[in-house]
Amino acid sequence: MKILYLVNQYPKISHSFIRREIRALEELDLQILRVSVRKPEEIIVDPEDQQEFEATKVILQAKKLIFILSSLLILTDPVRFWEALKLTLKMGWKSERGLLRHLAYLVEASLLKLWCQKEQVTHIHAHFGTNSTTVALLTHKLGGPPYSFTVHGPEEFDKVSDIALPRKIKEASFVVGISSYGRSQLYRWSDLEDWSKIEVVHCGVERKFLDTLLKPIPEQPRLVCIGRLAPQKGQLLLIEAVNQLHLLGVECRMTLVGDGPMRSQIENFITKHHLEEQIKITGWASESQVQEYILESRALILPSFAEGLPVVLMEALALRRPVISTYIAGIPELVRPGVSGWLIPAGSLKDLVEVMQKVLQMSTKELEKMGESGYQDVLKEHDVRREAEKLAQLFHKQTTKVKIETSNREGNNP
Repeated sequence: MKILYLVNQYPKISHSFIRREIRALEELDLQILRVSVRKPEEIIVDPEDQQEFEATKVILQAKKLIFILSSLLILTDPVRFWEALKLTLKMGWKSERGLLRHLAYLVEASLLKLWCQKEQVTHIHAHFGTNSTTVALLTHKLGGPPYSFTVHGPEEFDKVSDIALPRKIKEASFVVGISSYGRSQLYRWSDLEDWSKIEVVHCGVERKFLDTLLKPIPEQPRLVCIGRLAPQKGQLLLIEAVNQLHLLGVECRMTLVGDGPMRSQIENFITKHHLEEQIKITGWASESQVQEYILESRALILPSFAEGLPVVLMEALALRRPVISTYIAGIPELVRPGVSGWLIPAGSLKDLVEVMQKVLQMSTKELEKMGESGYQDVLKEHDVRREAEKLAQLFHKQTTKVKIETSNREGNNP
């Protein structure tokens, strides 16, 4: 059994969970072919991501001649091509990306079909229900292998019609949500008859997180926020909270680990409030550097306005650091208020300031007790090896089903 993993951009700094999942599946003796639709736009800083990049085929780096040949070859099966073209036009007409972009997806799918045939791929699994799953769906319609996909949110749930999410669910062998909340949203946008194909497989952390030597929580008033510098992550609200604490005379040192479209705005906000001594922006960091930033802090904070279920929360808890986050999406399934961390209403500056002050002033003994509770939760629900086993079972089940259906068809032939 060979599984083709398809992602729009892979590897990517914020998608380490995909790398972990792939490697855990390989440890279970599954063959994985890594394919990225396009070359990653970000600079790859992590050595493990650099290794993944070298092992990844990129569709849009294929030679033009191969694209032309793949487009001609699909005409050898005009019935399937016509069905795929009709679906392409239908999805493209209703999308914000338009018909031309979807016709490009059809060409990409034709190339992917050739790769599947050459590599004897038995199944395609896409991450994110956006354009990567569109290519997977069209590849299947052209006669390629069946497909499944993992939905993370919030993007997929923000533009359900634009990405044809209901149709993608209908055509898929199975669909994965990363939380019960995610599964509920997939239920919301699918027919009742398709609910049985919707599964929950959590994102996970590796043993190197779970087995990290216990490091005492520091007495210094340091907090860390890790994530893309983007509107949905709530960093501007976080900076305002640091400013409020400063005005109250509460010492706080905040490290923002990440980069993104809001960096200049965040830097201007820091300068405006004279918080250069209190807040540091590191830019993107490697996985080992992320671990160090977490371990140097009393807690990790992520005041997001929109999320799926952030892996960085799992990573912090795996390192026995409590977390502060918001009551949105799948986060309440991971963070137990008062036990492993704190949850606040998204967008509430008052609650954010109060919780941050509490964390900065409470004893390290109390924080370590909460961190240990979080560690046990992650060990139980987010061990990447255990979650990969669930996914492997789904792949095996699907492959067996295809073999039986193929055998029945061949047996009915005269």
